[in-house]
Amino acid sequence: MRGARPALGAEDDAEALDLVELFFFAYRDFVGDADRLLENYGFGRAHHRVLHFVSRRPGLTIASLLEILKITKQSLNRVLKQLLDAGFVEARAGAADRRQRLLYPTPREGQLARELAALQSARFRRVLESLPGETRGAAAEFLFAMLDPEERERVRAHLGRLDIGRGVRS
Repeated sequence: MRGARPALGAEDDAEALDLVELFFFAYRDFVGDADRLLENYGFGRAHHRVLHFVSRRPGLTIASLLEILKITKQSLNRVLKQLLDAGFVEARAGAADRRQRLLYPTPREGQLARELAALQSARFRRVLESLPGETRGAAAEFLFAMLDPEERERVRAHLGRLDIGRGVRS
């Protein structure tokens, strides 16, 4: 029957479950923009995440990238090897510690990262422009509140936004 939803939890959970579904749909559409572009390169979402963070943080260490993405070294190695071999990312030895590998975008990666960011930023701008001005900050606060409490300070520092999420209770 159309419109009927099976009960997955208590009636009190209805609002939260609606948000869960909305989040799934929003995520589907948000990543779909990038997925279509990435297909042209034979890349997927894991490649996108690496491209994004290397582009935003040139000189990022592999250890830092692993910490950000919360994936195994084995998972990262597969994706990173493809990006290195295709000339999208380069790894350089660290100045202080030659064993350390620092990741940098190549001009090719920079272009792809800019195209991906433009697609996703445009979606966010459209949404923010459609919201009343006083509610725009609520989007960032909501997403910040979705983070595990033990990750919040690390994300604040990563973003360089010490003001974000100050109203979020743990």
